Formats: sequence, structure tokens, C-alpha cells
Amino acid sequence: MEAVQSARRSVLSGVGAAIAAILLGSKDAAAQAQGEGFQPARHQQDEWMARLPGKHRTIIDCATLSGAGEGMLYANNLYLGNKNGYQLNESEVAIIVCLRHRATAFAYNDAIWGKYGQTLSSFLEFVDPKTKQPPTTNLLNSPDYGMALPNLGTTVASLVKRGTQFAVCEMATRRISGLVAADTKADPQAVFKELSANLIPNGHLVAAGVVGVTRAQEFGYALLTAL
Repeated sequence: MEAVQSARRSVLSGVGAAIAAILLGSKDAAAQAQGEGFQPARHQQDEWMARLPGKHRTIIDCATLSGAGEGMLYANNLYLGNKNGYQLNESEVAIIVCLRHRATAFAYNDAIWGKYGQTLSSFLEFVDPKTKQPPTTNLLNSPDYGMALPNLGTTVASLVKRGTQFAVCEMATRRISGLVAADTKADPQAVFKELSANLIPNGHLVAAGVVGVTRAQEFGYALLTAL
């Protein structure tokens, strides 16, 4: 009888071990599938994103002409919604607006638009909705720049005052530099340096807009897409 009970205990112990192994294997597989334990690498170029204060983080991805204006409106609504619904101050909400692809041209200040507005207008196939002429200022700085870029009174200056930061696509900036250089018979690298030195306030060049958007998400920023 003792031998039979011992054999039974051995069998049950083996079954238990097998079940445990299966469960452990399933847990390990699930953890791998979910990326448990993964930590993205950190790079000095992205540290400005990590340093922004705030209890909530959002990056707004703008890649089109209308998206640039809508992104401004989204940022404004994030501040208002958090203030009215949660009693959070603007300093408690971290917002980055990423200007990439065709929206990149709105990352440069009025001095650039005054100097190269014709080239930027041709590149974007865009004119001032009011004058129907190539813009001579950055229309994101205007509180009313028409239906082409509706922002309901929100300007770069008003968002900067609230702490908004802007990620600017370097790849698109280099492309624009080439177009400007071709039009003005200038050196593309010199134009690139000029554009880089004349970003809108709180502007940060990122290697590529798409890289900036993904890096921000690795720092805990929720993603909004402005179309």
C-alpha cells in the first residue's frame, strides 16, 4: 500500500511540475509579447522632452497645412480642458507640437517668411487667404488667418506663453533649404543654418519629425494627430 501511495504522490508531483512549467512558459511568452522589461535608449538630443514639467504629457503630430492650424487649436483645447475639468494649471500640462512634412514651413519666424515667403508659398502651394498673395509673415502668428488654417485666435505667441514646445523636422528643413538655395543661388548649408537659427520660440530641431513623435511617446507623451 505504501508503495502505491508513494507512486501516486510521484505522479501528482510530476503533473504539478508540468502544469507549473506550462503556466510559467505562458507567462514568459506573454511578457515577451508585451515587451515587459523593455527600456528604450535615451539620447542627449531628446533630453529636452524629458525635462518638461507636467502631470500629463501630449505630443501633437502636424504634417499638413491645415494640420498646423488644427494642432494649435488642439494645444489650446488641452490647456482649457485640463483647467476647466481638472483645475490644472498650464504648468501642469506638458505639450509638444511637432511640425513636420508640409507643416514644417510654419516653424520659422517672420524674418524667414519675409525673406523667403515666395519660395515657401510655391513649395506649399499656399497663399495668404486674405491677400491671395505669398505670405510675408508666419500666419501661425496671426490670430486670424482664415479658413485655410483655422485656429480661432490661438497664436504661436499665446501657446509659447503657456509653455508649449515645438519639435521641428530637420529633414524637411534641409529640403526647404535646398529649394530656397536653388531660388536664391545661395549655399544650401548656409540657408539651413539660417533657417535653424530662426525657428519660432521654443522650437527644437529633431532629426526627423517622425523620429521626434516616436521619441516623445517613449518619454510618456500621448499622441494626438492633427489633420
